[in-house]
Amino acid sequence: MTYAANREYCDADSHIMETVDWISRHTDPHLLAKMPPLNLSKSATNSHEFINEEVAKQKLRAERGETASDVVHGLKGWRAHGAFDSAERKVALDDLGFKRQLVFSTFSAGQYLQHEDMDVRYGGVRAHNRAMAEFCGGDERLIAVGQLSLVDPKRCVEEMKEGVRLGCGAFWIPGMPAGDKSPGHPDLDIVWQAFCDLGVPFMLHVGPNSKTKLPEYERNGKPKPKDITGAEDGENLRVRDFMVLSIAPQQFLTALVFDGVFDRFPKLRGGVIELGAGWVPEFLRMLDLSQRIFKKGDPTLAAMPMKASEYIRRAVKFTPFAGEDVGRMIRDAGPELFLFSSDYPHPEGTDDPIGRFERTFTGIDEAAKEMFYNTNFQAMMAVPA
Repeated sequence: MTYAANREYCDADSHIMETVDWISRHTDPHLLAKMPPLNLSKSATNSHEFINEEVAKQKLRAERGETASDVVHGLKGWRAHGAFDSAERKVALDDLGFKRQLVFSTFSAGQYLQHEDMDVRYGGVRAHNRAMAEFCGGDERLIAVGQLSLVDPKRCVEEMKEGVRLGCGAFWIPGMPAGDKSPGHPDLDIVWQAFCDLGVPFMLHVGPNSKTKLPEYERNGKPKPKDITGAEDGENLRVRDFMVLSIAPQQFLTALVFDGVFDRFPKLRGGVIELGAGWVPEFLRMLDLSQRIFKKGDPTLAAMPMKASEYIRRAVKFTPFAGEDVGRMIRDAGPELFLFSSDYPHPEGTDDPIGRFERTFTGIDEAAKEMFYNTNFQAMMAVPA
């Protein structure tokens, strides 16, 4: 019996665990010498050898014809079934039972996305998008999430078009300024227009660009705690990072609203993924309050034909963490904003994300639950039911 057996579920967050050569195998030859190796400083393991051992184990499983069952309760990370092998992932998805699944990368952006050499940066983006499209190809349930850098808008649009040609169905963009400019600067209009013309959504996702905590707050005279994966020296999330995860997406979305991007591009759609969602209802109220307070002195705000929060309601969806009270969010802000996600095969998704969400749904009707599990995803992705 599949894990997701009693209704249709669309999964707005899953991942590939990159192998050591994942980017290099897809990098243009003239850039190979400049492309940094896979950086595992954010991982619970810093060992390429460990990853290569898991690759060897997967090959043995394939040779023996071994298949997995109950993968949601199984091993996570590189040990998980379908973590990095495309054929095995499709079998794992059979077991999970999700109708569709967005697939993000995990660590590869550290090789190129902040590189000072723009040829390496955008060459890495192209290699990433080739690799993602290859991993998800041949199965319409798997939707490859490409990656983009906004720093050079023209090159960004070129890579978006190429990514769509390859088969990417959405694009992860850093939730931060585009170099020295706001994402709402007119120079970026060609990027937002391309999202609309190509019919694909942008994605904000947890990552290094979503960390806004000042490092001084870690200097508290106490030993450094383990990160969220349990690693002693890993650089993944810790409690002080977790508490301010919402700051980066709020800043980014505020720019898109008050710089007029959502007004100029009414077809623009996006998702805020693995950044929590308990903050969203109050964020919507603060947008409207700010609009009322500041529109007298700001002609852009005064000219907005809609309430600020209505732009978010029209354009953006959010994934709560497993364990957040989604029922309360729906009662507070409405059912059209929130999406189910598993985070497979990352451990943060837990071994029963559906169960954790269901426990918060007391008093929530079936129509709202259907939106959370299925139709909000379809609206964000503009995919048929």
